[in-house]
Amino acid sequence: MPNPIVCLAVTIAIAVFASGRPALATEILRCARFDQGELPVPEPSPYPSAIARADRISQAVTSAPYSVVFFGDSLTEGWDTAVWEHYLLPRGVLNAGVSGDRTDNLLWRLEHGNLAGPQPKAVVLLIGTNDFAYGRSPARTADGIRANLEVLRQHLPEARILLLGLLPREAVPSAPIRIEVAQVNRLIRDCADDQYVFYAEIGDVLLTNDGLLSAEISTDQLHFTARGYALLAARLEPELDRLLSAEHCGFKTAAALFSAS
Repeated sequence: MPNPIVCLAVTIAIAVFASGRPALATEILRCARFDQGELPVPEPSPYPSAIARADRISQAVTSAPYSVVFFGDSLTEGWDTAVWEHYLLPRGVLNAGVSGDRTDNLLWRLEHGNLAGPQPKAVVLLIGTNDFAYGRSPARTADGIRANLEVLRQHLPEARILLLGLLPREAVPSAPIRIEVAQVNRLIRDCADDQYVFYAEIGDVLLTNDGLLSAEISTDQLHFTARGYALLAARLEPELDRLLSAEHCGFKTAAALFSAS
């Protein structure tokens, strides 16, 4: 249950800010570009199965309203079914993950049908781990994530976005990709404004006290077992509830003030 005093204070603060001047397009995100190099052009996945799944997601978002749409890659698509049905399905979450997607593949999906339906209350975004396989630096990967955030903000101006930090990979903290994951997360957390974009790192629940990713949680040090997904879901629950409760804190009124200013 949201605190009414906190809700009122946040709403007033947003309203005061909105009364000053209209937000510029360049201010749609709190974070600036991380790498000034040219971003990869959005393109569809090269896998026919991924294209077919993207088409099914487009059909799903236009056939029924969803409270939350969860965009991602195989780490989202492959969510354990029983865990998903217990924790996420009751909250009206659509699984919009596509295996193999990089940030540019998801960007293509967002621009080609996956945002065609009614605006959801919230979006969860977990993307970027596959960019490492293409030799992209942490800054370039973070820019790909940022590009997806920008499109989501433009197309879903009333929705709350939960940006998830990349989940841990490899067995030990000193592994090169584990270090790159941490570097990406340090960059993208600056995109959160706690009004429209919220940030959470939930991957810590997957690790031992020594920072190890065990075979019980991930047999290949990338994808997760049912046990791993149960831990993630329990950690994600309060973040989703916080996101959905924002709908009751007057944010829509504040958004209307922005558009009217």
